[in-house]
Amino acid sequence: MRRVTLCVRGSNTNGKVVAVFGSMDDLLNVASSKLGIRASCIYNGNGGLIDDIAIIRDDDVLYISEGELFKEPEKKDKVNDGGQMHTDWLTLNVGGRHFTTTRSTLVSKEPDSMLAHMFREKDVWDNKQDSQGAFLIDRSPDYFEPILNYLRHGQLIINKGINPLGVLEEARFFGVQQLAEQLETLIKSTQSPDDHSPLTRKEFIRYLLATTTKAELRCQGLNFKGADLSRLDLRCINFKMANLRGVNLMNTNLSGANLERADLSMACLDGANLQGVKMLCTNAEGASLIGCNFEDPAGSKANLEGANLKGVDMEGSQMTGINLRVATLKNAKLKNCNLRGATLAGTDLENCDLSGCDLQEANLRGSNVKGAIFEEMLTPLHMSQSVR
Repeated sequence: MRRVTLCVRGSNTNGKVVAVFGSMDDLLNVASSKLGIRASCIYNGNGGLIDDIAIIRDDDVLYISEGELFKEPEKKDKVNDGGQMHTDWLTLNVGGRHFTTTRSTLVSKEPDSMLAHMFREKDVWDNKQDSQGAFLIDRSPDYFEPILNYLRHGQLIINKGINPLGVLEEARFFGVQQLAEQLETLIKSTQSPDDHSPLTRKEFIRYLLATTTKAELRCQGLNFKGADLSRLDLRCINFKMANLRGVNLMNTNLSGANLERADLSMACLDGANLQGVKMLCTNAEGASLIGCNFEDPAGSKANLEGANLKGVDMEGSQMTGINLRVATLKNAKLKNCNLRGATLAGTDLENCDLSGCDLQEANLRGSNVKGAIFEEMLTPLHMSQSVR
């Protein structure tokens, strides 16, 4: 009597030892019963199809299939001298490109990922294979490579020419969550700021250099909050309704610039050149304008009509002929300013320090000078200037 070991195609585990008797059909029936499959083909260890029971020898290991072609059995993991397990090598066919790796690489680093579930246990997902035995995965190989390398050594490395967005989509697809989070951070750091993010000095200078000197530079409504724009040449630029809150404009040339309805609150404009500037209804509350020059030798008058200059420090500024009509200068410091010929009609100068100012020929009709300080005036106020 001959005895053989029957195994399911492609496996050397869970084999059944049976006695060989009768015909091939009898052996197939025994195989179906023992292995729980519908046995229809019998192969030897070399993949040869057996169709005659007489050629079966005692102690042969036979592989049974349900009609599929022979599949070479996977070798068991070997144990090294230290008692650690050598991991199975396998090949992935990703979008037509082959990647050779180990099962532990796909499983260990991100154990909850799709790749880990696909390859943690053999044949659980019934992964399809190509003619060379590589597991088929219908995804982009270019975007898969950085993911595989990450699983190998834990570092995110993307070759030049590979779009991180594509790698991110693949990382999300395969469920490699930690890598996806790194990619999201990387992409966010390389993206240009959205429409609501403040522009930086570096970005604005790049913008300036890309524009010819003769071109009109329009910055209307842009957000520069907190930026350092000091010492730049910003002549004749349109900053209408721009957010310049807390901006550093120290010693900046803003002559002829349009700052109408802009927010300059808490900004620093010390020593700035503001010749012929337009600041109609500008909000400059709490700003510092120490030593600014508003006086244009060519005759262009700075216009700050209706501007909110509450609490500003404009000490020592040159403001000959400036228009401050109905502006708010409550608690402002205008000490030693040159306001000769300035229009201050209807201006709120309550508690404003005007000591040492030159107000010759200035128009203060209807202005509020309650609590204002007029000490050490260079020229006395004339009755025709009509303060209240």
